[in-house]
Amino acid sequence: MFTKRNKRVGEGAFALTEMLVVMGISSILMLALTCFFMLSSRSFVAFFNYVDLDDGNRVAMDILSRDIRQSRRVSEYSNGGKRLVLEDSDLSSIVYDYDSTNRTLTRIKGTESRVMLSECDNLRFDLAQRTPIRGTYEFYPPATNSIANVKVVDVAWVCSRKIFGRKENTESVQTARIVIRKQGT
Repeated sequence: MFTKRNKRVGEGAFALTEMLVVMGISSILMLALTCFFMLSSRSFVAFFNYVDLDDGNRVAMDILSRDIRQSRRVSEYSNGGKRLVLEDSDLSSIVYDYDSTNRTLTRIKGTESRVMLSECDNLRFDLAQRTPIRGTYEFYPPATNSIANVKVVDVAWVCSRKIFGRKENTESVQTARIVIRKQGT
């Protein structure tokens, strides 16, 4: 009736060609996963830098704009727009000093000194009167280079970092036009 056949041929282990195909597919998958991991880690680092720079810039801009709005007047402007001294309502001075060598903006009030920005590539303060130039969004500069009639402070800065040793697209540009609200003498 039924005879038993010997089916040993084909029931054995992997053949050499099958093993090479599996190793080739595995290598391609591992290479793809490695590339994905490297790209995503670089993206996460860039994203973290954007968020961290934005947070630092927002805090610095908030404090700077509060100080300018609540100051009585600009008492000193020097170093080519890199240093701004404000007279506070209690007649004390608030100094904003940009150090291009160390790439920092420092706020000094009394004996308290605080670095407001680090890794700042460029910073500039510009002064103006409150009178707008007709037909534009600009303001007239202070008359005869005097700071006595300054009521508007324009500030602009650029901060950046390096990712894996190369300066890439991690710049954060901030600009603001801030009006002194209090009337000083």
